[in-house]
Amino acid sequence: MDVRQLTILRELSERGSLVAVARALHVTPSAVSQHLTALQRTCPTPLTEKRGRRLALTPAGEALAAAAVDVAAALDRANRAVEDHLESLDTPVAVCAFNSVGLAWFGPLLRELNGAPPLRCTDEDVAQQDFPGLVADYDVVIAHRPEAGPPWPTRRLRVVPLLTEPLHVALAADHPLAARERLTVADVADERWISVHEGFPLAGALDVVAAAARRPLDVVHRINEFFVSAAVVASGDALALLPALTSRAEPGVVLRPLADLTLNRRIDALLRPEALARRGVGTVLDALRGLATRSA
Repeated sequence: MDVRQLTILRELSERGSLVAVARALHVTPSAVSQHLTALQRTCPTPLTEKRGRRLALTPAGEALAAAAVDVAAALDRANRAVEDHLESLDTPVAVCAFNSVGLAWFGPLLRELNGAPPLRCTDEDVAQQDFPGLVADYDVVIAHRPEAGPPWPTRRLRVVPLLTEPLHVALAADHPLAARERLTVADVADERWISVHEGFPLAGALDVVAAAARRPLDVVHRINEFFVSAAVVASGDALALLPALTSRAEPGVVLRPLADLTLNRRIDALLRPEALARRGVGTVLDALRGLATRSA
């Protein structure tokens, strides 16, 4: 038996005829009969009987029709529970972000939302290919990738663009190239470099520089944390590519764009499709868009 069949049985109990039931449910009397026949096949005892020219319910049918009232009430409560869940700003929203954006945005995001909805923040330092899988554990996944790299797989998740951020060359403030406002690939191709670990998003950005230079770069350090990279850059030992908008200014480090090569990273929110139906998730996304706009 299914809900539609039980609804028809209940309506027959209350309205007294197939024609009245069909009129109330905007179907044909034949369709009502078909549903009742299908329901009868699931029951070991007759649910209806002929009383003259009228189809009436047997005692078993009346008992099942009464139970159908309870089923309808339970379904209504379930639907309302889902609606309340979707509309509630009291349900926590789990947000994860890669480290540099977590450092830049978690604090402002918490202050702006002020507990409506409550946030559960986590930093996740993962390889680029692993960001989509995080949507199974978090409501909102803030991820990044080189703009020139492969896009996120959109078949099983939704992508909300937040920010396109330039990547600039980070140099020690006393480096000879620091006096220039803009650099070229030729200026930096022979320098020592810091890269992220293989497979992590911005490794591909440094590959673009190497391709433009037409030779491999001398990568001497592998560091994922931007503030750690900045500390090494400040020592004068190597250069790095750092985000121009969201990275924290570090003493002794300057950022210079490349005049002959555009390097950007995409910062996006990744979600399961059903998460977008929640008001709390939408509120978080609106706040993230605002943070991204103010960062730009």
